[in-house]
Amino acid sequence: MLTNIAFGIIISLLFISLIIIFCAVIIKLYIKKIKEHKNKEIEFQKTLNQSIIETQEQVLENISQDLHDDIGQQITFINFELEKIKLDNHDQQDDLNILSGAIFNMSQSIRDMSHAMNNHLIIQNDLIKAIQNEIERIKKYKNINVDFEYFESEKHFSETEKIIIFRIFQESISNCIKHSKASKIEIAIDFYPIFNMKISDNGIGFNVENAIKKQSLGLTNLYKRAEIIGYSIDLKSQKNNGTTFILTENRNHNG
Repeated sequence: MLTNIAFGIIISLLFISLIIIFCAVIIKLYIKKIKEHKNKEIEFQKTLNQSIIETQEQVLENISQDLHDDIGQQITFINFELEKIKLDNHDQQDDLNILSGAIFNMSQSIRDMSHAMNNHLIIQNDLIKAIQNEIERIKKYKNINVDFEYFESEKHFSETEKIIIFRIFQESISNCIKHSKASKIEIAIDFYPIFNMKISDNGIGFNVENAIKKQSLGLTNLYKRAEIIGYSIDLKSQKNNGTTFILTENRNHNG
């Protein structure tokens, strides 16, 4: 009798063990399936984001070319006609010279804007040089004080990495100029132990959580761009106390 009971208990324990093992295997397979599905979604999102960025770059490239070729040629023609008018109107030289100066400034502005949009020029320059050129363009056309500090580096960036870092810089500076009402922007770039770009302003600030919840197009674009190249963004801001934007290379990023 006792032997039968013991045998029954052993059989029951084996049966329960098999059920537990079976459930564990099913759960493990289910978790694996979820991870695979999640990884596929992440890869799909990365591919989608990459396609969006490439499309945006192509649009900027087209606009840059149009500014340089079409509008640039029209301004050159206008300036040429103005010079002919000057020859026939010596008594209006002062007024015509003012107009010539305005056209020259417009030409320079369009040229600088065209260069800022041209990703080939960004690739040809090193990152610091591209950022310095953009800062000079901002100082020339915007009434805002910009301080730039960086440490020399021989760090190599891929073409995609360089373009996206520069576009993130442009977008963050543009947001600052348009919305912050800042009188001063401080930019600091460090390369060691990892790349770090910090942009601070003394503007009116804003509620970061609300902006993220509202899925602000500008912020969403910044985060998507950073994710593509394996970087992260830290954004801090307070009402009437400015904004600090930090772009950091993830430590496990291979470039």
